[in-house]
This record gives sequence, structure tokens and C-alpha cells, in this order.
Amino acid sequence: MQNNGNRVIVITGATSGFGKGAALKFAEEGANLVLAGRRKRILNDLAEECESRGVRALAVETDVSDRNDVERLASKALNRFGRIDVWINNAGVATFGRFDEVPVEEHEQVIATDLLGTIYGSHVALQQFRKQGEGILINLSSYVGKGSAPYFASYVSSKHGVRGLGMSLRQELEANEETDIHVCTVMPTSMDTPFFQHAANHTGHPVVPIPPVYDPQQVIDTIVRLTHEPEEEVIVGQRGKIGAIAGRVAPFVVEKKMAQRTHEELIEQDGTAPDSTGSLFKPVQEGTGVRGGWINGSEQKNRNGLFTAVALGVSAAVAGLILRRRSERPAREVAA
Repeated sequence: MQNNGNRVIVITGATSGFGKGAALKFAEEGANLVLAGRRKRILNDLAEECESRGVRALAVETDVSDRNDVERLASKALNRFGRIDVWINNAGVATFGRFDEVPVEEHEQVIATDLLGTIYGSHVALQQFRKQGEGILINLSSYVGKGSAPYFASYVSSKHGVRGLGMSLRQELEANEETDIHVCTVMPTSMDTPFFQHAANHTGHPVVPIPPVYDPQQVIDTIVRLTHEPEEEVIVGQRGKIGAIAGRVAPFVVEKKMAQRTHEELIEQDGTAPDSTGSLFKPVQEGTGVRGGWINGSEQKNRNGLFTAVALGVSAAVAGLILRRRSERPAREVAA
């Protein structure tokens, strides 16, 4: 296990959510930080907070959808610290609504930020890691990068792309026997972050996370752990882990249920909201914390527990039915 003391860690999307939480935790471990985001004042405040914990921190205003910005970010990190030990591609945006009713330029911006931004960051990081002979790349995908959900199609597409990128890069590293360079993909389920406050919205209703909603500290702890013990892919949130199992044995059933649940939460809910581009094209001032305020204490905890129990039961029942049918098939064939 490698200690983070004095290591240089680059984090995109550092002004809220997972990025901000991870920055503060890395600072506690003694890592030097390069913090990237579009909200300059918030970024500078975070750098000062990290430095108050005894580390060095560099704030670099960065739009990851701009390749030149990402290359400048890497250059500033190297000019300041001389190396990069960990690069975390965390910045992400989304637009919600029926696919054909969302302006196509919004879909383009989601892909530019979430997928191309990750590609740009991965490109400069791997170039440096190969020069050094070591390094850890951590890319934030999503559970929907393994499964799917309606009403934010470009986000789902981008997260599938991020997961595919990680798979391909690991194959390259394996083929070239570069065992000291690691590529990790983190796939969170619904987390209590400002992500939904920042999203563009064309549903006619407020954008909310699909329950159950989990504490973002789970993702933050996972990111930090991967800098000590790299893994290829990690799903965070019990719902996502169960969904991945169920998706292997009954993918179309899971797809249908996910469609129904998302439709209920986003389209059939009470309340109205005007069309908004959110933070797609320019940053918004609200949502600067690690959490977004979606979790309602014990009530949410109970919903999480109920969902987990029901999902486990359904998954077990479906898996058992499929296995039973498979085991009975040869007997029928012999009897025939």
C-alpha cells in the first residue's frame, strides 16, 4: 500500500461533490493537490482550506471540455510539482428530458465534458505516467455506464464510453506489461451531491436523484482507497451492486424496471420546473458543498434498507428460476 504523503494528485471537478470531498481527505493524508474546476473563487477557497491542513495546493481554473485547458492543467501541475502520481477525472454534467426534446447542442456538451474531458485528462496523464514508469488514473463513470436509464441519454452514453475507455486502456497496459500504471473506473449509483442541482432540465419537473440515495462519502472513500489499492472497476452503492447481478441474469427485466422507476421519479412527480441549461455551458453559483441535501435521515436509510431487501429477493428468485430451467433442459432433451 502506497502512502499519499507528498504524492501529487490532480482532481477535476473539484469545486463540489466527490471532487471537493476527495480533495479534503487527500489533504488530511498529506498529498499535494492540483485542483481543477470552472468556479475560480470556490476553487481558490478550497485550495486555501487544503493548505491550512499542511499541504501544498494549486488551483487551476479549467473547463475539461476544452482540450487546451486540460493540457494547460497538466503543464501547470508539472511546473509546480515536477510529477503527477494520481489523476482523477471527476468533472461531469448532465441534461435531463426526453431525448428528442433536449437541444442537440446540450447533448454535445455533455459528451464534450463527460467523455471527451475524460479522454483529454487520460491522455495527458498516461503520457506523464509512461515517462515516470508509474501512476494511477481514476475515471468517474456511473452505474448507468454499466446499465442504463431513460431521460438522460447523452449522460448514459458518455458513461458507457468512460467505462469502455478504461477497459481498453487496461488492455493496452497489460499487453505492454506496464504493471505499475493503473486505470480504475468508479461507478456510483445515486449519491447525495449537488450534481442534480447543476443539471440542465427539460422534464417540466424538478430533477431529483432516483432513490435510494447514498452518502457521497462512500464514493470519496472509494476514490481515496484506490490510490492505495488500485482496482479495475468498482460499483459504489448497494443498489448498483444488486442491479449489476440482476442485469447479468435478467437484463431486460432490469431495463424495464429501471425505465418505470425513473419515469415515476422524473416525469410523474408533483411540482413544476422551467427549462434550464443548468451548468452545462457556464458554472452556476449554487451547489458548492460535498452534499446536495437529498438524504432525509432515517427515512432515507429505511428506504435504502427496504430497497436492498426487495432487490436481493427478486434477484435471487430470478437467478434461481433461470438456473432451474437450465438444469431441467438436459433432462427434457434426454426424455425426448
